Amino acid sequence: MIVLWVIFWLLMVCVALQEALRNPSIRWWEPVLWEGSSALVATAWMAIAIKARKRHAMYLGRPLAWFGRHLAWLPLVILSFIAAIYAMRYGIYAALDRTYQHDSWRFVLAYETVKITLFAGLWLGLLFGMDSHEQWRTQRLHLLQTRKALAEAQLSQLRGQLRPHFLFNALNTVSALMHADVARADHLVATLGDLLRSSLRPPASETIPLEEELRTLKLYAEVMRERFRDRVTIDWQIDESLHDMPVPALLLQPLLENAFRHGVERTAAAVHIQVHARCRDEALEIVVHNSGSTLDPACRDGTGCHNCRKRLDILYGGKASLQLHDEGDGVAARVTLPLGARQS
Repeated sequence: MIVLWVIFWLLMVCVALQEALRNPSIRWWEPVLWEGSSALVATAWMAIAIKARKRHAMYLGRPLAWFGRHLAWLPLVILSFIAAIYAMRYGIYAALDRTYQHDSWRFVLAYETVKITLFAGLWLGLLFGMDSHEQWRTQRLHLLQTRKALAEAQLSQLRGQLRPHFLFNALNTVSALMHADVARADHLVATLGDLLRSSLRPPASETIPLEEELRTLKLYAEVMRERFRDRVTIDWQIDESLHDMPVPALLLQPLLENAFRHGVERTAAAVHIQVHARCRDEALEIVVHNSGSTLDPACRDGTGCHNCRKRLDILYGGKASLQLHDEGDGVAARVTLPLGARQS
């Protein structure tokens, strides 16, 4: 704004000097005085307008009201502007023992009124545009911060729903073993302690490296495998090059829990669980597959899957997905995450 203001008045002075060069009766300093006096008084009024801009910021959403508040001062601006610049010119001419000659006061009043009105409209328009843009940026930043805070609150709520969910199931497993096999129960309690320490520790961010997520998942799998012993086998097929890929914390545990609940607990036959992590179609694909069951429609949108999908939507905005479907002799839960969403 300041740069534009200075450039504008320099151009006004240059134009006046060009006119003086074509008229020998006009000395070079006279157009400088004329435009300089106008620039000084106009700068004073513009400074007042800029200082008062905050008081009128509430009207930026209503342009007519905003301009009306500023233009209400136009009569005072016109009279004070004319009085000030002509007083300066008369004074400097008198100090140089010269007489300042100009058109009739009627013409001066009409001419300066039109000029000041156009001038005020131009610069108030620029000021309105700048203030409107700044207000839009501020509101946009506030909206983004609000949306971020809301998303963080939703994620915290979802994590709070997930952690007690698998904790209660793990404690039930310990309860089932503690009177039948003390050694196994003791080992299970120690493993559960490691699991709780890992899973209940607040993450530094909403995503953690895949390797860390799998470490927690394997602790949970060990707890559950102790319960079912010879009835379940787990096969881990993980592409080691993807260990540093960020994934939402505790995203996979509900999927493995569903494999045990719906695939292992509901049958006396041996169940094979496979956990795959690989790069496919420029995305990270993680699959938890269990044999020995079919997909119950009620499980497709159960609490665990619903929470997982909601977290994916908050973190990735539709670029990630969770799908459950029958596959071969069992059910597969397939998570797809964008490879570009690396942890900062």
